[in-house]
Amino acid sequence: MTPKKPRAGSAKTKPTRDVKARPAAKPAPKRKPATKRAESANEAPDRWNLRLYVAGQTPRSLTAFSNLKRLCDQHLAGRYQIEVVDLVKQPQLAQGDQIIAIPTLVRKLPEPIRRVVGDLSNIERVLVGMDLKESA
Repeated sequence: MTPKKPRAGSAKTKPTRDVKARPAAKPAPKRKPATKRAESANEAPDRWNLRLYVAGQTPRSLTAFSNLKRLCDQHLAGRYQIEVVDLVKQPQLAQGDQIIAIPTLVRKLPEPIRRVVGDLSNIERVLVGMDLKESA
């Protein structure tokens, strides 16, 4: 069987139309750069809500808690709340904060939510990760 050839003059063509030139797009308005954290003490958040996910009382979990406690006492004196979640006892809570490794520190407040994974021994990394200090 051979394919049929189109008849002469039967090809459908789209009618042409006049295209007008579009005006150039307006440039986007300039925005002020967003600040990552409050610049003055007046704008600093009043409460820090921190959640530390651990798996039992392993040496790594205990180290993470003591490092977090020391860091909070130095940088957030009296303005923080730490909630420790033991995933051995409450594994269903890991899904809510999308925990894939432990120990994990989650900053719930002030927003946005931030996460730092590990035993929190690298204080510089934790300060930057929790937005307490700008990265160098």
